[in-house]
Amino acid sequence: MFVAAHRILLSLVLCTLSLFAGPAFAAGEAVEYSGEGKPGTIVVQTDERKLYYIVGEGKALRYTVGVGRAGKAWYGTTSIASKHLRPAWTPPADMRGSRGAFVIESGAPNNPMGEAALVLVDHELAIHGTNNPGSIGGFVSAGCIRMHNADILDLYNRVKVGTRVVMAH
Repeated sequence: MFVAAHRILLSLVLCTLSLFAGPAFAAGEAVEYSGEGKPGTIVVQTDERKLYYIVGEGKALRYTVGVGRAGKAWYGTTSIASKHLRPAWTPPADMRGSRGAFVIESGAPNNPMGEAALVLVDHELAIHGTNNPGSIGGFVSAGCIRMHNADILDLYNRVKVGTRVVMAH
């Protein structure tokens, strides 16, 4: 009797907790991949708003992302220059306008970089998490690639500095 009551209570607690949990996002959906790129390459398909991390043997991990809005998207090949957990953020000059340089501290609720950032070579751009998960899947950024925080943390743990990044249509 005690064991049965304990199981019921545990079930009620777990159900109640699940009601208050935030949305669950799977980190990287395994999919078939026939595009170009060697294992370990990141390919961002801008028009699809998807990022593929090629794992090999015709497979990739696919993540939904937010990409550059009209006039801000870019295409080509680059690589990861550095990796950062809970990065601080300074908006680039073209976003600041007449305001002077400023920094939004790591972990601040208004920090748009989220839980991690993969800074790209030759650009003031990054693949990063976000404090605005509703923007994922849209043409929303000033050129950066936005990911759900769980997804960027998953990708962060898979890649290294120097990883090739291809931005495609």
